[in-house]
Amino acid sequence: MIRHRFSVEDFHRMAEAGILSEDDRVELVRGEVVELSPIGKRHAYVLNTLVDLLSALRDQGVLSVQNPLVLFPDTEVYPDLALLQPPRTRYRDRLPEANDALLVVEVADTSLDHDLQVKLPLYAKAGVPEVWVVDLVRDRVHVFRKPQGEAYQEARVLEDGELEVLSLKVPVKEVLP
Repeated sequence: MIRHRFSVEDFHRMAEAGILSEDDRVELVRGEVVELSPIGKRHAYVLNTLVDLLSALRDQGVLSVQNPLVLFPDTEVYPDLALLQPPRTRYRDRLPEANDALLVVEVADTSLDHDLQVKLPLYAKAGVPEVWVVDLVRDRVHVFRKPQGEAYQEARVLEDGELEVLSLKVPVKEVLP
């Protein structure tokens, strides 16, 4: 089997040519176009809750919901939520990159294995300082900090307690449905 690897530039050209549309739920992972799972009602609820809660940080960061984040020349992912460095005008003429991210959040139901085994090592390798994976299967939140290589040096699983980012503390129970 022959596989064709694409760059982020190729990925965007495919969209410009109409091969990919804005409605296609895909991302580019290590040069391969990967289809994303559909968003269910629990996923949507948790994402909306996170947006509401994290909007308190709008003076300290830019909330980006299900938008592109370029990690490498061959990898453009669409995290459920990213908290980016301000000001928002810095993204007027370019897509956010890994070094712009303060926090990335993935909400996972059917995508849990993909998020933990494929995307998490990519986030670490790209230097994203903090990743939350909201595990809707087991009703808990995986928190990863201190990226080194393709892993995070600090990993915690929270079923209660608080999530902390910048100056904000968010009770885990408020995030989970």
